[in-house]
Amino acid sequence: MENISNFQSITQNFDSNDTLDTRLGIEGYYANTQISRYLKQAEEDDYLTLVGLHQLAKSIGVINSEKITHKVELIRNIQKAINCQPCFRSEIRNICYDNDCNWQKECKKMIAEWYR
Repeated sequence: MENISNFQSITQNFDSNDTLDTRLGIEGYYANTQISRYLKQAEEDDYLTLVGLHQLAKSIGVINSEKITHKVELIRNIQKAINCQPCFRSEIRNICYDNDCNWQKECKKMIAEWYR
């Protein structure tokens, strides 16, 4: 969470008197920025690594992320941490139309490989 505090103060001239909604908005923006950066790098490398996902999870505040050993479970915990539905590779994956989801491309990619 200290990463979030630094990000807040740098990007928004964060004031301790700001409302809870403002703080949550800044934290959400930070988390989505971190996820977007990670996924862009993973796309360039053509691979999601468990180590990289652990680093991402830790940076956005997923508690005990180092104990999670499966990528899908870790991604779902990341989704929970940013108040999104933890639906990565779940039963609803075939009807997902959430175009704002950071994980949609990777989720669909994994689905395509899974159905082969």
